[in-house]
Amino acid sequence: MESLWSDRDAKGLAGVDLVVYTSRIIGANPNLVLWGGGNSSIKVNGKDHTGAPVRILWIKGSGSDMRTIAVKNFTPLRLDDLLPLMKREAMTDEEMVAYQMKSVLEPGAPKPSIETLLHAFLPSPHIYHTHADAICALTDTPDSPKVVEEVYGKEVAVVDYIRPGFLLSKWVGEAYQKNPNLKAIILDKHGLITWGETAKEAYDLTISMVTQAERYAAKKGRGKLALGGMKVPALSHAERHAVAAEVAPTLRGEVSRMAQVKGRPPEKRMVLQYEDAPAVLKFAGSEEARRLTQIGPFTPDHLMHTKPWPLFVDTKRPGDPEKLREKIRKGCEAYREKYISYFEKYKTPGVTMLDPNPRVVLIPGIGMFTTGKDRRATRIPRDLYLHTMSVIEAAAGIEAYRSITTREICDFEYWPMENFKLTLLPPEKEFSRRIVLVTGAAGGIGRAIASAFVEAGAMVVLSDIDLKKTQMLVDEINGKAGEVNATAVAMDVTDPKSVRRGFEQAILAYGGLDIFISNAGVAKTASVDTLSLADWEMSLAVNATGHFLTSQSALRIMKEQGIGGSVVVVATKNVLAPGKDFGAYSASKAAQTQLARIMAIENAGAGIRVNMVNPDGVFENSGLWSPAIREERARAHGIPVEQVEDFYAKRNLLQTKITARDVAESVLFLASDRAAKTTGAMIPVDGGVREAFPR
Repeated sequence: MESLWSDRDAKGLAGVDLVVYTSRIIGANPNLVLWGGGNSSIKVNGKDHTGAPVRILWIKGSGSDMRTIAVKNFTPLRLDDLLPLMKREAMTDEEMVAYQMKSVLEPGAPKPSIETLLHAFLPSPHIYHTHADAICALTDTPDSPKVVEEVYGKEVAVVDYIRPGFLLSKWVGEAYQKNPNLKAIILDKHGLITWGETAKEAYDLTISMVTQAERYAAKKGRGKLALGGMKVPALSHAERHAVAAEVAPTLRGEVSRMAQVKGRPPEKRMVLQYEDAPAVLKFAGSEEARRLTQIGPFTPDHLMHTKPWPLFVDTKRPGDPEKLREKIRKGCEAYREKYISYFEKYKTPGVTMLDPNPRVVLIPGIGMFTTGKDRRATRIPRDLYLHTMSVIEAAAGIEAYRSITTREICDFEYWPMENFKLTLLPPEKEFSRRIVLVTGAAGGIGRAIASAFVEAGAMVVLSDIDLKKTQMLVDEINGKAGEVNATAVAMDVTDPKSVRRGFEQAILAYGGLDIFISNAGVAKTASVDTLSLADWEMSLAVNATGHFLTSQSALRIMKEQGIGGSVVVVATKNVLAPGKDFGAYSASKAAQTQLARIMAIENAGAGIRVNMVNPDGVFENSGLWSPAIREERARAHGIPVEQVEDFYAKRNLLQTKITARDVAESVLFLASDRAAKTTGAMIPVDGGVREAFPR
């Protein structure tokens, strides 16, 4: 393993600033820690609020991520308040946490790590705890103490597995007291603890020990088929992506359904992430994958994100989407039954069952899907299971893969101290868990709609014929969000192949679709007697046929998911109040709205609502209102072209300009649960054009 330590970067750092630096370079290596795992500390001399001298233990706050940690994420505690606890024989988690909180020096500091006492009971000033893949590969074996001794001799102790808390901390302290010459301690089925007089010494020891473990595992596994060889070869890139896009809506519908348990909501929509890296395809297609994946996690810290085991869809012919869908349905049902049985057998009285659906789904020949409430929540199990596959293979190559017992798994999964981290997450927004696709997203109205949905928590696919412009918008949106909550796809709504590709990309990005916004449109102006056939046909192709093709694809996805959905059609005031020389536009948009009404009638039984908004005179960033269109409409109304915007504002009852954001607000309302009992509706967003009142 490569060391990331830089004497230049560390120069001049001391105290908590130094532990922040070291924590970050540990967190920068996913083979050491992932997504909030591990912890770090430093012991220093300081002063309390009265100015009295005090020994301080600065420790990583619970739930903080070492990759991005800052000084504010560390908690200072009175070390001399903690050390006497070593003499205790027992202490409940609640007692321990209460005692630790009383020892905190700064009001408002984060809740200290559950492993605070472990750091306190080791005397060295610098201590780092990681869940290094290579170390866990050594301990996730049947005879882990023997394996560890073979690698490190007597210089490293192995502490038997026990859930983090007082007893683990005491056992670690006792192991050190028994042999103060130890250079490190390994926690069985858990991770590594290193220490040193300096931060660099402790960090270097971590790197060297992991390197030793990596070399040992590579040597032991050389020439072995740890996974048993290939059973189901991967389909070609194009084939597996096509199949993944076909079956993802089925999977999404299944994992969005909760078990029929009293008091549990009928559904909780999930976002999916698809992964088909070579390592995934190799692992999922191997002879031993099904058996190995059901053994358990390589470290229990991952349980909150991965569940006890993934769903393994056992198929020998992944190229048949229909048969694969059926296997996914049956597999999800069997997974829920297995999870409920596991919970009922090992639960602690008074505990409520968590979501019984899988977080990781492996499909031989296709790859892996991970599930979560948003894009970030799907990336966590994806990253964790990529490393899990590596650890499983390494452990199997050393001897055989083992995890903690099923009872220990359940105890950890439902451990309040671990689940506390979930309370640190921000509250869900109105459109969290929702996947949206917007056509014509590069234009003014489409841009406003897409941005508003992302701000409200949705995952949004922005489609447009102008991919370059759309990608620039997506980069801007994701830059603000700090996450890939928006994706750009090229789509010509008049081309069935382009529409099919666009929706396939949308599914591969997020797993399905909840809300479809039909917004793409063109405006051609001329009186009927002078209108060209080409302009007439283009208007119908984009505004009517394009709406038909995209809506058809959206409805098929929603029906396959089986969890309802919403379609909002961005129509126009001209449907009800057509304007002079706007025949092609008005007629084609009228066809669009009539089709929307039919869709509302046909799809209500599937829980899919279809509604319309009728904007008028939205000029900002509008491709519709080109200079040519402005000039033509000025001529049609007998006004100077520079007065067009004011004319449209003054002709409505409210005497107001209509913005793209105004339209977006109405679209979001119709798409939301606030309009859950509304379908077939048409809402004007025109400031009140009397002739366009819906009748």
